[in-house]
Amino acid sequence: MAKTEVLDKLTFKQAFDELETVVERLGTGDLPLEEALALFEHGQALATRCSELLEQAELKLRQLVPDESGGYVEKDFEGGDDR
Repeated sequence: MAKTEVLDKLTFKQAFDELETVVERLGTGDLPLEEALALFEHGQALATRCSELLEQAELKLRQLVPDESGGYVEKDFEGGDDR
């Protein structure tokens, strides 16, 4: 199975936990250059996966807003873009 196929199957928590491990390993500064570069590239792929999953979740967000009859209706969430 290709690396991208494996990454595509990771949940957000799995990808984030693995990314934290990568950051910790890179932070030690004890790795040979080639290994550090490979680990950095893997971390970039994990960060991309996390970002994709967050974007998908953002698209699913909905909010309840009051309607004219005093009840509530579902509406797409329109949060501020803090980026």
